[in-house]
Amino acid sequence: MKSIIRKLINKKISISVAESCTGGLLSSTITSISGSSTIFNMGLITYSNISKTKILKVNKVTIKNFGAVSSQCCEDMVKKLSNISKSKINISITGIAGPNGGSVNKPVGLVFIGLKFGKKLIIKEKRFKSNIRKEIQKLTVEEVFKMISNLIN
Repeated sequence: MKSIIRKLINKKISISVAESCTGGLLSSTITSISGSSTIFNMGLITYSNISKTKILKVNKVTIKNFGAVSSQCCEDMVKKLSNISKSKINISITGIAGPNGGSVNKPVGLVFIGLKFGKKLIIKEKRFKSNIRKEIQKLTVEEVFKMISNLIN
């Protein structure tokens, strides 16, 4: 993770994040690296539906029709974050970290990660096999770094 942040710093690629189920872990991981202040623009924790609609301006109809844990909500989050932050890379995360809150259609461990880099938009669905909250959060952050690495290498 450190080497990926170093590459972002060396390439002067700014990054912003809007996190839900990771609760700030991605922002914390990025900012734990010395020099990250030169590229880390914004970290929003939009945990509730209200924060998603009020801060990010996620469409209420999107949440109503598809739920906060959906590819559609994740996409809206990353696009709206991009409008606010003006960063080169924007990341959104929404999911069910558990151990409660899951359902048959949306089980614990279901996470959506949105990545926007210029005109490139990726929405990735992950189904982590764990029902341990901290593990799901950690695995999600690791997946984000893999996605960033694939993008900038």
